[in-house]
Order: sequence, then structure tokens, then C-alpha cells
Amino acid sequence: MAATKGEFALINWIRRQSTFGKNVIVGIGDDAAALRPPKNGAVLLTTDTILEGVHFNFKTVTPFQAGWKAIASAVSDIAAMGGVPEYAVVAVVLPKDASMKFARRLYEGMRSVADRCGVAIVGGDVTSWRGKLAVNVSVFGKVDGRPITRLGAKVGDAIFVTGDLGGSVRERHVEFLPRTREALALRKAVRLHAMIDVSDGLAADLRHIVEESGVGAILYEEAIPVSRDAEILARRGGKSAVEHALGDGEDFELLFTVSNRDAGRLLSGPPFRTRLSRIGEITARGFYIKKKTGGRVRLNPSGYEHFK
Repeated sequence: MAATKGEFALINWIRRQSTFGKNVIVGIGDDAAALRPPKNGAVLLTTDTILEGVHFNFKTVTPFQAGWKAIASAVSDIAAMGGVPEYAVVAVVLPKDASMKFARRLYEGMRSVADRCGVAIVGGDVTSWRGKLAVNVSVFGKVDGRPITRLGAKVGDAIFVTGDLGGSVRERHVEFLPRTREALALRKAVRLHAMIDVSDGLAADLRHIVEESGVGAILYEEAIPVSRDAEILARRGGKSAVEHALGDGEDFELLFTVSNRDAGRLLSGPPFRTRLSRIGEITARGFYIKKKTGGRVRLNPSGYEHFK
């Protein structure tokens, strides 16, 4: 007789909801998933963990949204390397008092965004403890040609970012759509030199590119695409809207560099409808922001860090 509650009942329920592509040899329900490797290019593999109380709070976020964020934040890493996400393996640590309804809604959030991104959830693990919810997601993807990394920015490159920045804590940090389509469109349109997704914050993530590439950078304050959420938070005091855009993080937008020639192509004919902004330039050294009022100041790579 099939169990109606508990770990195995949940796994069986998830298995019944799942569908896989032709390249999945063994999916959910066995000791491991089995996949056919891509014929060309490279395999991409990333892992990401979200924790209740750190990355979200159930006072403002639903189980569905928590599940969505768990998958979407990991998929965003594949997009940042110009790849195509294909499979996900999920490890869920549930609170001891979590109900079956809670667990199902969590999975439904995962499945919803995974379907939108063309990702099959092929396996994982379910356990519980006396602490809060924790979810770890590993995403497998593929890339034709070379992956786009943080190493590759060149002096004279233009710096671009997709979308709007800052204030993601109001809503956008949980139910966002990873920029996978935009990343692929950019790869087809121009030669990307370096790219990263904005998870820690614009300044902090640009600093990653600068350090890996051995260059400097200058941002133009007036060109930074500030979100309405950042403006709302700024009116409440403490930081300006630009400061929120520079340091809030969890925008999950694409930050990348291209040659000036390719920058002109993107500005004259963007390959997608998502907002695209030229926000700065790669320099030989230094890390600055050019103020709207003139002059420049050293840029503080603010952003979230788990260890300080």
C-alpha cells in the first residue's frame, strides 16, 4: 500500500508530477539520475543554496515563491555563462513541522519556473530537521563554444547591464525570471568578453569582473538603471536610489562587457525588449563612479557577503 504522508509519499508525488526529455535515461526515484551528455560544447554545472531567514522570510514570501527562487537563482548562474540550462537536482531540508501542503507548494514553485526555463528536475533528496527551510539546487547546462566567464574584460570595453537595479527586497528577489533568453540573444548578436549575474550587487559583481580580468572600471552614475523599488526605498531614508542600485543585490540581471564597436550595435538594435543600459567603461586601473554633478569618486564594492 502506497504511503500517504512522509518523505516517500512526497517523493512519489513529485515523481508523478515530473516529465523528462529524451536525454534523461533515469529520472526521479532511483539512487542517481542518468543523463546523456551533449555531443558538442561544454557541460556547465552550478549549485546554489537558499536559507529561510537569510534569503527570504515566510512573513512576506510564500512556499511557492521560495521554491521559485531556489531554482531561478541557480539557473541565473548558467545564463551568466551564456549557457542553456537543462537539468536540476534539488536537496530540500524541511522543518519538522512542515505539512505535505507546504512541501507540495514549494515543489510547485520550483516546477513552475523550471518549466519556463526548459529545465527538468531529475532528482534530489528530501530530509527534515528542527531548523528552518534550506534548499540546495544544482543545475546542469550546456554551452556551444566557450563559456562566458568573469575573465576577459578588456581596456576600452563598454559595460552593460540588463533590466533595472536596486530594491529587489520589495518583491523581485523571489519571483524573477532568469535572463537565459537574453544571454543567448547577446551571444548571437555580439562577442561577449566577460559576464556575470548581479546577485551580490552591481558594484560587488563588477568588482569580480575587474579583479578576474586584471583591469579597472568607471561607472556613470546618470546611466545606472535605477528601479522604482530603489526609489521607494530611498524616499524612506538612509540611502539614495543609486546606492540601492549599486549595493542591494539579488537583481539577477546580466552585467557584461563588449567592445565599443559591439556596444554601438547593441544600442542601435537591441536583440530583445528587456531594458539594456550602457553604464560604464573598462579602464586600465582604478574603480570609480563618475558623479552626475561632475568629477569621480572611488567606488565602494558594497554588496551582501555571508562571511565578513
